[in-house]
Amino acid sequence: MGRKIGFWLLWLGFIAYVLLLAPPVKSDTAILIKNLLTGQWAEINPIILSLFSLVGIWLQIYACLMFFDGRMQKIRAWHFLLASVATGVIGLLPYLALRESNQEFSGRKDALLKLVDSRQTGVILGLSTIGLLAYGLLAGNWGDFIQQFQTSRFINGMSLAFCLFCLLFPALLGDDMARRGLKNPQVFWAVALMPLFGPLTYLCLRPPLLEEPSADVLQTQKQLASK
Repeated sequence: MGRKIGFWLLWLGFIAYVLLLAPPVKSDTAILIKNLLTGQWAEINPIILSLFSLVGIWLQIYACLMFFDGRMQKIRAWHFLLASVATGVIGLLPYLALRESNQEFSGRKDALLKLVDSRQTGVILGLSTIGLLAYGLLAGNWGDFIQQFQTSRFINGMSLAFCLFCLLFPALLGDDMARRGLKNPQVFWAVALMPLFGPLTYLCLRPPLLEEPSADVLQTQKQLASK
């Protein structure tokens, strides 16, 4: 119960910060968001473009855990992931507060679950992250980014949301590891304490989740056992 209360307090606190304490909304924020979404990136600081894209990477990392976790919950994970696309960590925190710890998985993996369970997905996300970080670090204007962090509510909130994505990942990691038969605390802390690249490495190396045999396979096994 204390953990759930903590997530709700963090959710309320982040909303309160963004509305009451963060820098004001700049007049050109709507134009910036439109340009980010429509690919008009020529005049955007590469650091801001990289940060915006890395928030999207984080959402995909969480999806690789939440779609399996949500299968065993009373609530549907995709509702909160969809909300996170528009609101970032504000849409994610209620799921963490409402979910129950569950270390099991039952049923078959559909096409979506096979995609998020694939190590190739982790590799693609990892390579994309390396490219985005290199672009932002090498081509970005840090003075401009710091100035926008201090004066723009959108940039300020997005930067803090990125940090929260890093801090909140362990809330789902333990159950996902248990579902895959990984019980090593050292692996947990190695992943949890390495921001961004720990989760990406985990997605690249974690063993695939076992699924229940289909009805046809079970029937065949019964027929073979009866002979």
